[in-house]
Amino acid sequence: MNTKLESIISAAKSSWAAEQASGRIRFMVTRDTSSLARGADETIAKLNAAVASKKLVADVGITGSWGFCWMEPCVTVRSAAGTHTILYGNVTPDRVDEFIETIAAGKDMPELALGVVEGNPTTDIPLLSDHPFMQGQVRRVMANIGKIDPENIDHYLANDGYAGFGKAIELDAEGIVKEVLDSGLGGRAGGGFPAGRKWDFLRSATTSPRYLVCNADEGDPGAWVNRIVMEGDPHLIVEGMLIAALAGHADEGYIYVRYEYPLAFARMQKAVEQAYARGLLGKNILGTGKDFELIVFLGAGAYVCGEETGLINSIDGYRGMPRIKPPFPAQAGLWNKPTNVNNVESYANAPMIMRNGAHWWSSVSDAKEKGTKMFTFSGSVNWAGCVEVPFGATIGHVIDQWCGGMREGRTLKGFQPGGPLSGLATANRSLTLTLDPYRELGMFLGGGGIVFFDQHTCTVDMCSFFLGFCEDESCGRCTTCHGGTQRAVEIIRRIQAGGGREVDLQNLQKLVGTLVWSNCFHGQFAMTTIKTAMKAFADEWREHIIDKRCRAGACRDLDSGMVTRAPVAELALAGN
Repeated sequence: MNTKLESIISAAKSSWAAEQASGRIRFMVTRDTSSLARGADETIAKLNAAVASKKLVADVGITGSWGFCWMEPCVTVRSAAGTHTILYGNVTPDRVDEFIETIAAGKDMPELALGVVEGNPTTDIPLLSDHPFMQGQVRRVMANIGKIDPENIDHYLANDGYAGFGKAIELDAEGIVKEVLDSGLGGRAGGGFPAGRKWDFLRSATTSPRYLVCNADEGDPGAWVNRIVMEGDPHLIVEGMLIAALAGHADEGYIYVRYEYPLAFARMQKAVEQAYARGLLGKNILGTGKDFELIVFLGAGAYVCGEETGLINSIDGYRGMPRIKPPFPAQAGLWNKPTNVNNVESYANAPMIMRNGAHWWSSVSDAKEKGTKMFTFSGSVNWAGCVEVPFGATIGHVIDQWCGGMREGRTLKGFQPGGPLSGLATANRSLTLTLDPYRELGMFLGGGGIVFFDQHTCTVDMCSFFLGFCEDESCGRCTTCHGGTQRAVEIIRRIQAGGGREVDLQNLQKLVGTLVWSNCFHGQFAMTTIKTAMKAFADEWREHIIDKRCRAGACRDLDSGMVTRAPVAELALAGN
């Protein structure tokens, strides 16, 4: 390993060891977007005040999300001896006084405990690994999240941080590309295109400078996978981009963060600043002669900037409007120079591939898709959270194991993977978390967000919501998209108001066939929700048009056999 990097890592490990052996109780509070929504900052303030008033020999720190988003704020308590750590959930501000009193008395609080993270289980508190939510998970990208302070580079360095970059330095560009190709790492935004092949396109480019872009413009309702990583382990992304820069001879990189993620943006900025301070970014990195500049760029809230050329236009200083391909970014991207764009999770897997080898990384999955994948689950389920699992689990297993089942009195009607540009699937519990089954249904698995809905949800109302979103977010470049989505929204809203006509189904099918000729993916897939819903839930659509009836009671201008309504906007955003 590079001697300078070895020295930096050694110093960080010494600092970490001293912290762990400090003889002080350690409270680590999850501080991410989900926990902040449930009062995490107030919990932190009250913990600090209680520690001071009771003169406890203790420290209060922060960490990223364990994925128990429905149980936030979560707090780990590490004993003064450093031999026992317990994760607690629902430590809301109103529970802090009781919580601190219990801990100060040298006791545990089983009613809030999720499990023992470190040490032996107790009579009342089992190991965290035995919690149903944790069983079956293989945490690699999430390995450090919940355990380290995401704002402290020493915590990352002490836990194998930048070791993958250290191994990459010892290889040439072709060797790095080969390792990533051998691993089978596919794009984690839903397409599954081999990441190593993308990197090889950049490596073999004939002009320079060359650029890397990390697409962190995660805008799908119900998806917060990338946010979990950026807020919980930002250096993992920085390291992944450093490895990709070596593979593609890139000179400069951009991390494009969506406007609605202020904490993720701040954490990524801090991580980049810390990497510069340690000589891991900039000119002549660690004396290797390699240069790589990295910039964190804040988007402006445009959904179409999730499309790689729209994102590139935004960084270029133009309106966030997808370009017509070809040329592709690998030939003409940022400032018309060769550019590689990957998803947050794609870059985050690179350090582990380099650190442990392609075979180790791919061996976890028996499916065609290799490695692990992060997913966020929400909607009409008991647990809204984030998991990391090998590809291949069935939807039925997902609901029973990692979602705590459906909410009381609710029956699974269907689910939506992949956001508003994907489709609606029926309550098929045998569908697997792999790419091909969704392609066969005319949709895609997407970047990891899955929203489950029940019998009280109207699929016509869902299509109205998501297509309305697509209409609002159309960039306006092509009439096919912005005009076509407008017409489709008009038809659906008229159906909801009781003005449905038999010809509407034919007209919507014509729009499905027309919008595929849009210039970019946004328009091409905008009608996917309607296309799949009209096929999978045909009876419900005919009821709306012919019988003027909404069985879910969501379309209030129609007759209803039910009175309970599931607001689609609330359903889509639950847990996000």
